[in-house]
Amino acid sequence: MSSTSTLSLARPAASVAAAPRPRRAVRTWLFVMAALVVAMVAVGGATRLTGSGLSITEWKPVTGAIPPLSGQAWAEEFAKYQATPQYRLLNQGMTLSEFQFIYGWEWGHRLLGRLIGFAFFLPLLFFWWRGQLDRRLSVSLLGLGLLGGLQGAVGWIMVASGLQPGMTAVAPVKLALHLTLASAIYAGLVWLASGLDRRRDEAVPARVSGTALALMALVLVQIALGGLVAGSKAGLTYNTWPLMDGGLVPAGLFSGSPWIENFVDNVTLVQFNHRLTAYALLILAVLHAVDVRRTLPGTGAARRATALVGLVAAQAALGIITLLLVVPLWAGLAHQVAAMLVLGMATAHARLCRAPARAALRAV
Repeated sequence: MSSTSTLSLARPAASVAAAPRPRRAVRTWLFVMAALVVAMVAVGGATRLTGSGLSITEWKPVTGAIPPLSGQAWAEEFAKYQATPQYRLLNQGMTLSEFQFIYGWEWGHRLLGRLIGFAFFLPLLFFWWRGQLDRRLSVSLLGLGLLGGLQGAVGWIMVASGLQPGMTAVAPVKLALHLTLASAIYAGLVWLASGLDRRRDEAVPARVSGTALALMALVLVQIALGGLVAGSKAGLTYNTWPLMDGGLVPAGLFSGSPWIENFVDNVTLVQFNHRLTAYALLILAVLHAVDVRRTLPGTGAARRATALVGLVAAQAALGIITLLLVVPLWAGLAHQVAAMLVLGMATAHARLCRAPARAALRAV
């Protein structure tokens, strides 16, 4: 074989060896974005639990980044809030300093959303310009970017629902939608980042990968139900466990009419559904871990499935503590952030279970 042909064969091998470095940079960026989304969810939870979400009564995506800088500007913002039903019905007599406290939480929440937008799109353009994104990844990232823009609009629609006559809080369905969409964006980021990991599982049975995907979906459903609990303040009722109102199945689950609205407006059914789904999630996680440890002993999949059981169990215990203590700020925030950790583990596990060795060859 000639030296020229030898060199021509060596070049592709060199390019394959060099490929991981830019992929690591993209993967790190995606995980950083996922962490920022978790921070956004935490700040959003604090904003809700401190009653701060309706303190800013206008949606100004650009100029709203600048807070009031003078006494007159603060007085004008306070006057706008004093015209809301929440102020007139709940916070009558609030001082300016108290208003500045709740305004700061909501402003910080919106500012972090703007920073996340910059942290997403500027590196996206850089990686695209450097040719470090293939077509499939580029399309997926653009889709997540569009979801992020939609999330901002949904956030304002949610706030606007709480500014309607007679309302003192946002509509529970819209809060649940806002939280679920944020969680879906987070899961998408973790899914894409995990797909760039060079450590791949060996061939995984379809049963195992399917159950892993079902676990991820069930975690998302549970987060949506948790959003309904938060929005309807159902966690402030039935603060006992394992019984609700003295029984495993409380009375009045479908006391409202029409019956379909009970799933959103009836705090008894809203909390009951959240409890049942938590039990189902824990049972499925345990069965899945047992199956994986028997089918693929000593593998990364077995270790992840076991870790997922631990996270789900810890989250269930934290949920019970939060309920028994009647949702103190620290417990409510911890429960919300822990839900993101469970979703992140479930998503990474599901993605890696769907990535056998041959997929790694296509990805390089």
